[in-house]
Amino acid sequence: MPSYTVTVATGSQWFAGTDDYIYLSLVGLAGCSEKHLLDKPFYNDFERGAVDSYDVTVDEELGEIQLVKIEKRKYWLHDDWYLKYITLKTPLGDYIEFPCYRWITGEGEIVLRDGRARLARDDQIHLLKQHRRKELETRQKQYRWMEWNPGFPLSIDAKCHRDLPRDIQFDSEKGVDFILNYSKAMENLFINRFMHMFQSSWSDFADFEKIFVKISNTISERVMKRWQEDVMFGYQFLNGCNPVLIRRCTQLPEKLPVTTEMVECSLERQLSLEEEVQQGNIFIVDFELLDGIDANKTDPCTLQFLAAPICLLYKNLANKIVPIAIQLNQVPGDENPIFLPSDAKYDWLLAKIWVRSSDFHVHQTITHLLRTHLVSEVFGIAMYRQLPAVHPIFKLLVAHVRFTIAINTKAREQLICEYGLFDKANATGGGGHVQMVQRAMQDLTYTSLCFPDAIKARGMDSKEDIPNYFYRDDGLLVWEAIKTFTAEVVGIYYESDRVVEEDQELQDFVKDVYVYGMRGKKASGFPKSLKSREKLSEYLTVVIFTASAQHAAVNFGQLFLGMYPEEHFIEKSVKEAMARFRKNLEVIVGTIAERNKNKKLPYYYLSPDRIPNSVAI
Repeated sequence: MPSYTVTVATGSQWFAGTDDYIYLSLVGLAGCSEKHLLDKPFYNDFERGAVDSYDVTVDEELGEIQLVKIEKRKYWLHDDWYLKYITLKTPLGDYIEFPCYRWITGEGEIVLRDGRARLARDDQIHLLKQHRRKELETRQKQYRWMEWNPGFPLSIDAKCHRDLPRDIQFDSEKGVDFILNYSKAMENLFINRFMHMFQSSWSDFADFEKIFVKISNTISERVMKRWQEDVMFGYQFLNGCNPVLIRRCTQLPEKLPVTTEMVECSLERQLSLEEEVQQGNIFIVDFELLDGIDANKTDPCTLQFLAAPICLLYKNLANKIVPIAIQLNQVPGDENPIFLPSDAKYDWLLAKIWVRSSDFHVHQTITHLLRTHLVSEVFGIAMYRQLPAVHPIFKLLVAHVRFTIAINTKAREQLICEYGLFDKANATGGGGHVQMVQRAMQDLTYTSLCFPDAIKARGMDSKEDIPNYFYRDDGLLVWEAIKTFTAEVVGIYYESDRVVEEDQELQDFVKDVYVYGMRGKKASGFPKSLKSREKLSEYLTVVIFTASAQHAAVNFGQLFLGMYPEEHFIEKSVKEAMARFRKNLEVIVGTIAERNKNKKLPYYYLSPDRIPNSVAI
């Protein structure tokens, strides 16, 4: 009788093992085996991190194995199990890999296909077509779209983290990590409130240090020492946590009536302000988005305020970007003066503080929350709804949406919800942050997520004219590395543009993003379909870059783009492409390290060895 060797790998995360009964059935072209209990006498099977092997003998020839069916039945209490993969050694000595990387819960069962990535057109056998269809039907019931707030990108239909499908919930370690971080934030908030109770106002700028948790690294220490300087203020617009707002000024806006006479002490080239604009030496940051946003009124004992400033900056002869004029609100007038470096020291410093405050609100709510977290969730939900696990694009993207839906659900549950941390700590809490996202959705376009296009649209693409813009320089290197990698993967599975166009699952994925995530807004520029391998490669680059590099640049990440610990791909050609991708990233790491070597203020947020795969890792 034919005999197979079955190797079963259990996950290494907390509580991944199980004491439940595990049964296996093999489904081949010639028939289906009986289910076999996987059990060794006097042995604790399926422990956390274990790799266990079993001999399975069947009564008759099964033909080429197509599916492996795993069933879990209760032993004592329901005991969830995380199955990494199954490897099958056939009677002929061949090895077949069946990736899983999923939880099996309750009296659950799971049916696995072998690890070869397949488009729908590659499945000619009815059994496999049926498996593909059923998987998507099940997923579309589990992963439902929901409007959390009017005007927002749609999100997952779950009121809290425990309502999510088990496969996308935090594992226990990540959940504990989130709770500890949340608790730490609340602890810091309590400290600030405690200080407020006993100190009605700050008597000195040194008092700022008392509300910061001491972080011992080069950047934080240097910023703490030099935050009042104009050069540091300008540098942060290029390489700080929100380096996406500054743009080259091509025409002075009428709402900022600044003149050459007002700023001539800051201009170093003996040119008028208009001539400096024409030569490309003037830059602008406009916080128009904040105009009219309601300030936080959740605490009647604390008055909070918001500004909507316009900041004009100048590239001096030392190629440093420095501020030369600040207007704190959008409408000019006697009650809205333009502040200048020639003003009294603390008047000018206070104007810069207001700008930095506004920058914080846009960074947290738009640059970080909307343009990385919420957008990545859209890609993730659409992926789970429309791409089966065997699809090559699912295998490519799944690492880049890992825990994204979970962390966003936690945020809606604890951070940005009514009475959440935003309401307690931010001047845009109490509904202002919601208004901001609703407004910013008008400017959320597909092109704005294409890194080179976004840089060019702001007039910030010239390395010669604008040196020391490391966010741009490093981001372009990472973008090109990702695009090269995605183009290789696309080339492996899509032999022509026609194959892309005829891949209905792929087209449904792209359509889901457009219709539900972007609310079907034509002005967003998000494609409704993809018709070429080049456009597919670009789209995948947008997904991966947004979830990894862009998030790292605005959130200071710490883990490893290019590392794929879950082996969803088994093909040699893709593994070789991954190896080349990692090699390209290593070169970028070296380039950035060499550049930073002699810098007093190094920039490493886009070094690939510090970029997480997803927004939640």
